[in-house]
Amino acid sequence: MTLTTLAVLVPLLPFLGAVGGLLLGRTAPGFARPLAVLPTATAFVLAVVVAVRQGSGPATDAATRLTPTGSVPVDLALHLDGFAVLIAVLVGLVATCVQLYSTAYLRHDPRYASYSALVSLFTAAMFLVVYTGDLMVLLVGWEIMGICSYFLVGHYWETEVARAASLKAFLVTKLGDVPFLIGVFALAADAGTFRINGILTAATHGEIAHPTVVGLLLLAGVAGKSAQFPLHTWLPDAMAGPTPVSALIHAATMVAAGIYLVARLLPVFEASTVTLAVLGVLAAVTMIGSALAALAQDDIKRVLAYSTIGQLGYMAAALAVGDRSAAVFHLVSHGAFKALLFLAAGVVIHAAGTNSLAAMSRMGDLGKRVPDAMWTMGIALAALAAIPPFSGFFSKESVLRAAEHAASGHAEGVPSAVGWLVLVAALLTAVLTAGYATRLFLLAFRGRGATAPEAHGREPAAMTVVLWVLAVPTLAFGAVALVPSLLDLPAWLDGNALAPTLVTSILGVGLAVVGILATYGAWQAAATRRGAPLGAVVTAEAAEEEPALTEAAALQTHEQVYGDVAAAQDPADPGRLLLGPLFEPASHGFRLDALYAKLFVRPVLAASGLVRFLDREVVETYVRGAGGLPRLLGALVRRTQTGNVQTYISVLLAGSVILAVLVAVGA
Repeated sequence: MTLTTLAVLVPLLPFLGAVGGLLLGRTAPGFARPLAVLPTATAFVLAVVVAVRQGSGPATDAATRLTPTGSVPVDLALHLDGFAVLIAVLVGLVATCVQLYSTAYLRHDPRYASYSALVSLFTAAMFLVVYTGDLMVLLVGWEIMGICSYFLVGHYWETEVARAASLKAFLVTKLGDVPFLIGVFALAADAGTFRINGILTAATHGEIAHPTVVGLLLLAGVAGKSAQFPLHTWLPDAMAGPTPVSALIHAATMVAAGIYLVARLLPVFEASTVTLAVLGVLAAVTMIGSALAALAQDDIKRVLAYSTIGQLGYMAAALAVGDRSAAVFHLVSHGAFKALLFLAAGVVIHAAGTNSLAAMSRMGDLGKRVPDAMWTMGIALAALAAIPPFSGFFSKESVLRAAEHAASGHAEGVPSAVGWLVLVAALLTAVLTAGYATRLFLLAFRGRGATAPEAHGREPAAMTVVLWVLAVPTLAFGAVALVPSLLDLPAWLDGNALAPTLVTSILGVGLAVVGILATYGAWQAAATRRGAPLGAVVTAEAAEEEPALTEAAALQTHEQVYGDVAAAQDPADPGRLLLGPLFEPASHGFRLDALYAKLFVRPVLAASGLVRFLDREVVETYVRGAGGLPRLLGALVRRTQTGNVQTYISVLLAGSVILAVLVAVGA
């Protein structure tokens, strides 16, 4: 079987699984799990085969003209290189783990069939984005992911928070997609093609007429999909969806699509210094702001959500200094340990019956009850904090190395000021990242309190085995990727060196250790301030037997008992001691949602109210008036139709007399 045929099957199999799941989910629910797992797992195996056969060799291209569309044709194009096949393997691995995990996590959910079908469709769309060589086809996969995310985030539609989160995610990402679509058309108009190879050739030869405008328009879409400032606010709220969905969105699909696009089209962005500077500023603000917010969150999934935003900021920062290799290295590394973090968090929520870290900190033996989650989450948090020898250390240090290279003026086309901005922001974020990673582990697994009643028995094997599967790349990928005899990742990408330097390693690890020690010290000091429990923890009696309903109930209970800022009332939270006066605004995401509500939502609602008033009171009044006059005339004419012959003769006689008089007077 040819390489192109195998590559076509990779997105096709999960798509067919999604169609089968939607068609048979109600009539034959027994097929739902096989149709969810088997096509996705087979697609993952085929993606690995494609990656091995493609390797670091010359890119493989194939295309079929779909239909004449005017001056710029659209092709069903396939483009395989080391970059694309590596991302596809990540997508396949995470999607397969999520589908396996979901068979146990949502085993009693009545909507599992539609859920798993949407996950398969989501996966197929991301495969399409990764493998396609045409921007219009990429846009199709881009939009399908947005639609799937709306339904998956709103899976627990019984809760108000899930309904609001799904709508917010859809609207905010669509807000970025509008300028993105304009940018795609403008780019194709300048290059004369939607084919990515043709666009890159045009960018390399300076044939893009307005690179700054095009770059900024594309960045708007990237900011929406990849949750970069200022369009990042939808991602923490998207945690209202099931935990496996959070793992899929955050690790390998939707938020990774924006970074993938910038990496794929990097020469287009490098054609404008202004675009790189804007990307660097957005990345710096995103990294620092999200890390501060993560240090003040109480919901365990919101901590991880802000963590994702920050790590995407690292990837965007690497692209801002022109290093695609570092960005993709961190994208793949982050995908593995972030999926592990979310799936482990699902086990913790399943066992604790709540999302609240404040409540978990009052459970004295949660770590003993879920040892698999504790150990694997500890490994993933160490990778997140960039502690050697975990994968996050190697990939994050590659970003620091790229920033240091640009700051010293050695990156062609990148201002040294952008390099310095990215480097300083990345180092500061390293301290904060280690701090909130340590805080999460201490509050979740080192609680100081009475033993809480168990909400469930031992977690199903499908949930715990997946954690250890993802722990393998979290442990080994970073080192393996830099060994030429095993993977030689630089050769798969653009050849830039990725091995950490001594200076960046000392700075990065040293600052991470500072963040860990400072957080641990604050946790010890805050223990003396702990007062009475904040509220009721969901107990075994309150929790349902089904994990799906447990998370929905935990979400609703968290909103009712703790609110969005439960940690704000917890004097024992180390984040409060570390952030001081910044804790309160950070816990609310620096109130950006409130600001956007004042600047955009309220004016739009006021404008819609004005339009409604004009429609009902002005336009409708005119329409009614225009129709009232004919009705009045019709009523008058109707009164003359009496059916009395004498009346008709009298009217005719009177009319004849009047006409005669008029004629006589006129004569």
